[in-house]
Amino acid sequence: MKPALLSTLMGVTSVALTACNADEVFNTRPDFVIGNIQHQDYDGQSDDLLTAGLGAAGLASATAPAFTDPLAPTAAELRRLAIYNNYRALVDTSPGGGYGHLFGPAVGNPGDRIPGREFIARMVVPGTTVPVTVMAQVPDAFDPEFPCMVTAPSSGSRGIYGAIGTAGEWGLKKGCTVVYTDKGTGTGAHNLATNTGQTVTGTLTGLADEALFLADLAPDQRERFNSQWPDRFAWKHAHSRQNPESDWGQQVLQSIEFGFYVLNTLYGRELGNGNTLRTITPRNTLVIASSVSNGGGASVRAAEQDDRGLIDGVAVSEPNVNPAVDRGFTIRQGDGPVIADHSRSLLDYTTALAVYQGCANQTSLNRDSAPLNAVFNPPETGLNICHSLFNKGLVSGATPDDWATDAQRILNNVYGVQPEQNLLAPLHFGLAVAQSISMTYANAYARAGVEDRVCGLSLAATDSAGAVVPLAPAAEAALFAVSNGIPPTAGVNLVYDNAEGQPTNLAISASPSSSQVDYGLDALLCLKSLADGEDVVTGTALTGAQAELSDAMAGGVAAIRASGNLQRKPAVFVTGRADAVLPINHTSRPYVGLNQRVEGRHSQLRYYEILNAHHLDVLNGLPGVGDRYVPLHYYYFQALDLIWAHLTEKQPLPPSQVVRPIPRASLATPLSEAHLPAIQPAPAETDRIIFTGSQLRIPD
Repeated sequence: MKPALLSTLMGVTSVALTACNADEVFNTRPDFVIGNIQHQDYDGQSDDLLTAGLGAAGLASATAPAFTDPLAPTAAELRRLAIYNNYRALVDTSPGGGYGHLFGPAVGNPGDRIPGREFIARMVVPGTTVPVTVMAQVPDAFDPEFPCMVTAPSSGSRGIYGAIGTAGEWGLKKGCTVVYTDKGTGTGAHNLATNTGQTVTGTLTGLADEALFLADLAPDQRERFNSQWPDRFAWKHAHSRQNPESDWGQQVLQSIEFGFYVLNTLYGRELGNGNTLRTITPRNTLVIASSVSNGGGASVRAAEQDDRGLIDGVAVSEPNVNPAVDRGFTIRQGDGPVIADHSRSLLDYTTALAVYQGCANQTSLNRDSAPLNAVFNPPETGLNICHSLFNKGLVSGATPDDWATDAQRILNNVYGVQPEQNLLAPLHFGLAVAQSISMTYANAYARAGVEDRVCGLSLAATDSAGAVVPLAPAAEAALFAVSNGIPPTAGVNLVYDNAEGQPTNLAISASPSSSQVDYGLDALLCLKSLADGEDVVTGTALTGAQAELSDAMAGGVAAIRASGNLQRKPAVFVTGRADAVLPINHTSRPYVGLNQRVEGRHSQLRYYEILNAHHLDVLNGLPGVGDRYVPLHYYYFQALDLIWAHLTEKQPLPPSQVVRPIPRASLATPLSEAHLPAIQPAPAETDRIIFTGSQLRIPD
């Protein structure tokens, strides 16, 4: 493979030279790095880059690694637990789900561990003040004669190890350097009562120049806030006042630069004249921008913004992209309705899900068929939500069943949620996916501070009755390793400060307008109103501070819109049709259409839509899920293989297509390759996704 790789890299060089300054060097420390760069070597036995020494069996074990002292875990212990939790959050490690023979650390890697070196630091993007984390992992298998690099920005709002089991695993197995960034998300939890946060390695600190994030409050401001709202947390993604998503592309590009700097400290060498350093550069290195979900969206934005020839190709799964709105094309699946109202923003459709899904959970179909609906969603709360929506004129009908049916209609017909997503949506609501995203991103887009308590929402630990309590010290000590970066997580919950009676855990709070437990619907309606720019109940324009806040959010959303211009880079998207987190009519599908409008015949983007696949593979270990759905992770690795073969062996990328895997029907039946047909190099015409006549046509 190496001769083919070398010849291809030489070809890549000729392309990169048109954009990359030939005199640019990558052997000096980047100006954007602040503080020390921490470095650890891992032997691949007691500890390693991929599994933190746990191996494939340890990652699959239901028993998480423990701390010697729960109140003072070491950086190594926090790293091990963070890798354990982040890997399992994105990859289904349950028996029979494919782990261990279709994917996982030991597949194609008999030792199941990866020895190498890890470099981690903080960096800032020009124009910002809050640092983000950057990391480079260099496996011992890295070959400086045939260098390769893979980007791995974290998925969701996760921390620096948030892509370890996805882009991280694939890249490390290839012998590539993997560069990570937390994208300004991660835990970054500031306990306002104790004035402590996390360092880059997860230990607690009260020093601003060591912390991932401390809220921008003067001591007297923090004291006043604590006196009125005790035991609250500020969270980096929500409260940094940075709108970090607007810089995700730049952060990924900087992570690549950081990777080149690290590689040149290890492998750069002098030429014969004794004063010129031969560096590893984009001109001789294969760089693939990758990751999943938010991380995938960040890599897409990086490819759009790459004006220096840093990136050679893109391979992402279920990317969170908010395409620029272009009404010059439509989307149609089979003979279904023509969709012109695509490309709604994450804030728009997520706040709609937060408002309406709790009621839609109560349709007869969802009550009978949606997996674990009754377990995660108390029916009485759902009925209260329906009743409140009806009283406010937001759903219609004569009975609660009618109201629930109308809520589902609104989500499908008004907000463009695919019917294939309906079955999993109740479980996602029970896990507070839309609710947590709505709160976090509304704050981030508005650049709001913790003291603003947008829509009366704050973050704190709560007791069984929903009342605010201090977070247990052991829980706080573990936050870096346990949190997914977006409450509710790791013991910190969404709190509705304006709830009936007292500040209460949002999930069991009663709205003042109803005096019944309705998941704090008033707060969720407030978020929806801010997203829409008008009061969703009355239809009147917002005024005063609410209007200003809504305008700020709109500006934040505008700042994260994707252009659709991948600059002719070869790229592969894979997305599950049943994605209930990022509805495909507003993410992958319209991005493909926009890219066709922008790049036209020069486009090298391929889109593979996977039936019976969804956003969160980890749920496939649950009854009612794993028997109906297949792992998208399997196809994501296939996408990476395809882009690798295209760049190194000049193999053509398969045409855009629908792929039709077969669910295993029972968790007792092990998943096999027979269930998972490959992406086809020459798919049947009935499976091809095409853009024709200003319409993206997708087969049923």
